Amino acid sequence: MWPRIDGLRVLELGTPGELRTKLTELVLAGTKTATAGLLPLDYEAEGEQVEHVGEHLVLVDDTGARVGEIRVTRVELTPFAQVSWEFAKAEGEGFTSTADWQETHRRYWAGLGYEVKADTTVVCLWFTLIPPAAPTTP
Repeated sequence: MWPRIDGLRVLELGTPGELRTKLTELVLAGTKTATAGLLPLDYEAEGEQVEHVGEHLVLVDDTGARVGEIRVTRVELTPFAQVSWEFAKAEGEGFTSTADWQETHRRYWAGLGYEVKADTTVVCLWFTLIPPAAPTTP
């Protein structure tokens, strides 16, 4: 089960350390507007439902501290081999092609001990960063 903050599910990008810091900074800069998860690894094994459009998630940094909140704008379940260029670009990580996206993600998930196949279901999640609320004056 994923952690919760204030009743909302937590979004932890990548693995702790340099990768999570980089990905979180890309979201906060508005460059990264999508992220990928594997249905069998990140959802089924964790006992979690796939996000839905309109859902809010708490974005956390490497220490688990809240750094922002996102709203899910689009969700697609797609076979790994069919992830679109539109999605790869929206991840904001500088991929040069879908083949580049596939190789990078295949290596990432292999490093977690999971072998991705062409038909492995990828949860393609698009989102927007919710601007922090303006302070109220008394």
